[in-house]
Amino acid sequence: MNKEKRIEIFSRFRDANPKPETELNYSSPFELLIAVILSAQATDVGVNKATDKLYPVANTPEAILALGVDGLKEYIKTIGLFNTKAENVIKTCRILVEKHNSVVPDNRADLEALPGVGRKTANVVLNTAFGQPAMAVDTHIFRVSNRTGIAPGKNVLEVEKRLMRLVPKEFLLDAHHWLILHGRYTCVARKPRCGACIIEDLCEFKDKNDYQ
Repeated sequence: MNKEKRIEIFSRFRDANPKPETELNYSSPFELLIAVILSAQATDVGVNKATDKLYPVANTPEAILALGVDGLKEYIKTIGLFNTKAENVIKTCRILVEKHNSVVPDNRADLEALPGVGRKTANVVLNTAFGQPAMAVDTHIFRVSNRTGIAPGKNVLEVEKRLMRLVPKEFLLDAHHWLILHGRYTCVARKPRCGACIIEDLCEFKDKNDYQ
């Protein structure tokens, strides 16, 4: 895929959705961090249902620490892997209080040192909370990048690095959101909705269909 085609693809994404946002509910970098930790192998809808109850009660590292592991589990028990996630969130809150004055760090090294925070979670926080160009490659972005030909790669890190290099700079800040939403609602796994796709004529997927 050439540069001109990529520019046109992301221009269309921008025209259709000028200010894309995460579908996770949050009102601070800390709330976003916890929501993203909870979202691993879970849906944003499921996470929002839990945090909509949790955050009015506890939305700071100190307040969640005060709940303790068992108290936190009561709020997040509807989310997959909630036992492990509760342990990680409590450990993360403790580190934030003790090492970072309860402030979420805005750099990759400190974020990835937090329990339950891998490269993908760090990228989401850096991009969405702090406005840094970063590409959190999940299953949706991996699929869209490979299927369309925007940035093919054998693994998540390869796709991330290619996207960071190949997405035109003017689109880099929002590209993560456009790609994830495109994969979630149009370029879906089993039957991509090619007939309803705004970039169908630019996409290099060989097996297009008319599924609406």
